[in-house]
Amino acid sequence: MQIRYQLNSLLVLQGINCVFEGRHKIGIVGRTGSGKTTLIGALFRLVEPTQGRIVIDDLDITSIGLHDLRSSFGIIPQEPTLFSGSIRYNLDPLAEHSDHELWKVTIYHNQTRFNQKPSTNANDHCVFQSYDDVNTVVQDGLNWSLGQRQLFCLGRALLKRRKILILDEATASIDNATDTIIQKTIREEFQDCTVITVAHRVPTVIDCTMVLVMKDGKVMEYDKPMKLMNESASLFAKLVNEYWSQHKASRLD
Repeated sequence: MQIRYQLNSLLVLQGINCVFEGRHKIGIVGRTGSGKTTLIGALFRLVEPTQGRIVIDDLDITSIGLHDLRSSFGIIPQEPTLFSGSIRYNLDPLAEHSDHELWKVTIYHNQTRFNQKPSTNANDHCVFQSYDDVNTVVQDGLNWSLGQRQLFCLGRALLKRRKILILDEATASIDNATDTIIQKTIREEFQDCTVITVAHRVPTVIDCTMVLVMKDGKVMEYDKPMKLMNESASLFAKLVNEYWSQHKASRLD
């Protein structure tokens, strides 16, 4: 697959050719400008291939509508989007899920303000006052930390349960504790899903099934992470070593 943003511009992705197996956990890494974001954008058809195609379950993604395509993915983006209103509205804006489902999601949030337990009577409706308080979330969620906003996105993904989940540098700007919560939840709750992780923190993808290493719009390596780590000439191994060197240097400052 090849992609360029304008008719006569240079190729941004140059001959990407790989297969993501179902239920595998795929890590995508590379330095800034390597083409990671463009590759994810192509999955959502934010940009169309100049040459080649993307096929999911034997279906060319250009053969279906944009809404059907995009609604088939779960995503936790780098910049989470929240709206002015209630917690319930932000987790379930189309009111598609029950109180019990919402309660299960809030366990992962570990937020003390979710303190009303659901009724054990299946015929009763749970009333979560904090869920429905329209003043709980201000526009863009600015009264919540970035980590908490990411947990909203995790909650949405847990409710939707799509077979393909994409983390687009989702943990690039959050604290390690929230990163740990997200990674643990992904491992436990999305075992039967295909998870594609675009990683800023390279060690995040160490436990992935496969790692795709990009540079200048090309696939440089695509293999099991530990196999790449054991190859001294591997670009992935270099990126991991660079990350830990920078991490140690920042702790000494």
